[in-house]
Amino acid sequence: MNLLAAEEATNPLVPNVAEMVVGGFAFLVVLFFVGRLLVPRIQKTLADRVDAIEGGLKRASDAQEEAQRALQQYKDQLAEARHEASRLREEAREQGAQIKAELREEAQAEARRLVEAAHAQIEADRQQAFAQLRNEIGRLSVELATRIVGESLEDEARRRRTVDRFLEELESSNAAVR
Repeated sequence: MNLLAAEEATNPLVPNVAEMVVGGFAFLVVLFFVGRLLVPRIQKTLADRVDAIEGGLKRASDAQEEAQRALQQYKDQLAEARHEASRLREEAREQGAQIKAELREEAQAEARRLVEAAHAQIEADRQQAFAQLRNEIGRLSVELATRIVGESLEDEARRRRTVDRFLEELESSNAAVR
């Protein structure tokens, strides 16, 4: 049996009991320190990291939402600006059409005024020409009548009556011919 005991003592697969007790005690001490000191610190660090990550994600989410709100506000403002620009263009078109109509109306009124002034001038020129022609016809008639009758028609009143009578006869003969 000695041999068997010697073989058992030298068997490297069987641990020594004293080493097992010391190793177990050392393991429990390390486990105690790790469990009491390191694990809470590790858990606190992990919790801080989780909070930091979640806070970062929350801040990123908030920033994303704020960016979305700003984008929507920008789009709304852009749509409003486009609508306003469209309204201003339409108003400008309407004002342009109104100004164009007013200018056309003013031009037509000016043209009517010019035509009326031209007609008035023509009528005045016609009256003046008629008066000059009447005087010239009267003078020639008196001269002719003086030569034919042999009597002087120098008296102004007599001459006027004679000329007026002659012109009335001339006008009545023209009216009868027509």
